Amino acid sequence: MEFDTIAAISTPMGEGAIAIVRLSGDEAIHIADRIFRSPNAKKLATVASHTIHYGHLVEPKTNEVVEEVMLSLMRGPKTFTREDVVEINCHGGLVSVNRVLQLALTNGARLAEPGEFTKRAFLNGRIDLSQAEAVMDLIRAKTDRAMNVALGQMDGKLSRLIGDLRQALLETLAQVEVNIDYPEYDDVEEMTIPVLVEKCTWVQAEIAKLLQTSSQGKILREGLSTVILGRPNVGKSSLLNSLVQENKAIVTDIAGTTRDIIEEYVNVRGVPLRLVDTAGIRETEDIVERIGVERSREALRGADLILFVLNYADVLTAEDERLFETIQAMDYIVIINKTDLPPKIDLARVKELAGNHRIVTTSLLQEEGIAELEEAIAALFFEGQIEAGDLTYVSNARHIALLHQAQATVADAIEAAQAGVPVDMVQIDVTRTWEILGEIIGDTVQESLINQLFSQFCLGK
Repeated sequence: MEFDTIAAISTPMGEGAIAIVRLSGDEAIHIADRIFRSPNAKKLATVASHTIHYGHLVEPKTNEVVEEVMLSLMRGPKTFTREDVVEINCHGGLVSVNRVLQLALTNGARLAEPGEFTKRAFLNGRIDLSQAEAVMDLIRAKTDRAMNVALGQMDGKLSRLIGDLRQALLETLAQVEVNIDYPEYDDVEEMTIPVLVEKCTWVQAEIAKLLQTSSQGKILREGLSTVILGRPNVGKSSLLNSLVQENKAIVTDIAGTTRDIIEEYVNVRGVPLRLVDTAGIRETEDIVERIGVERSREALRGADLILFVLNYADVLTAEDERLFETIQAMDYIVIINKTDLPPKIDLARVKELAGNHRIVTTSLLQEEGIAELEEAIAALFFEGQIEAGDLTYVSNARHIALLHQAQATVADAIEAAQAGVPVDMVQIDVTRTWEILGEIIGDTVQESLINQLFSQFCLGK
């Protein structure tokens, strides 16, 4: 498969020690030869692959020096894209890196589309679709656990498991074809049905194992949507600042200071939290605060975890009890804050309302209780679980949806086979399961979906 030569900036924009402009394609080395001059006057077309060279970039028509660079040359297929790749290391800075990119573009390269380098790696057979998606997961990883999951997927951990499942189904389909081609042998059908049920049952069990990891995998990939909930002035914004370890939210003694939701990402012992500090939920005549309260209620509906904050130095109110009722079916941790003040809250009633949910006491003003809260959050989602390196975690929403579909179709195949449905009819569900699993790794996926997935990547990847 041949493509034109693309170029893009592969490092974040801004000031830094170095920046990298990457070229990939059949003309990458020839384009670099036009604009690169080295002290030994060697042409890049004659040098060894996977070598780095010092020199200057020049405007070919005028020989005007554009930049001092280190240029890495890598010949395909032993590259990320399996094409010839040139990486130009120049000084970091907006002007410098843009001049280098423009020089490459005016001498034969085309500006890459978002994710096009990784897309070429997929289309050229270096990686499958699940591995390509793991590249972006790795870039976006917010914790060590999330990074380990992405690395495992990039290494082909999920791909190999999906490949084994598809191979088992393929062998089953081959057995079915024998049955269809040689109907005169009665014992073939007797042998086929048990084998079909056995293979499909194994595939069904393996899919179920993968789906068991999906909730944790999705949390690791996307972060746990965590809403800080409570009445005004109980310490919600102080809690956000303590977890983020930065003064992100305004903290005052005036109730109703927070008027809108504030979002921040934080790593709590390997659990990525997407923290949402909400406006205190109460009845109010203030129009702006009322809008904030409504947004708080909306955030609450989409939350994975609630950090419900109560005031140790205040009595438990009817509003507090209503909030307990609102979140009763959700995962939540009760935080009793301001323990540095004289107690007024009814702790026995709090324990009765919380039931089996964890209760943590804190004094955010004196920075007490944060470690216990972090431990409670981590325990709630990972206690007793195997570490990420020991399991094939499924973290991608697309993969999870496809696995649910495959689980349904293979169950249909098993049910039909056990009910005595003709084997050639059962074959339809088995084939559909094989195709759905193929969509995960990109074997049976449509081009429009491929384009959509890679469009979400950053430009230089």
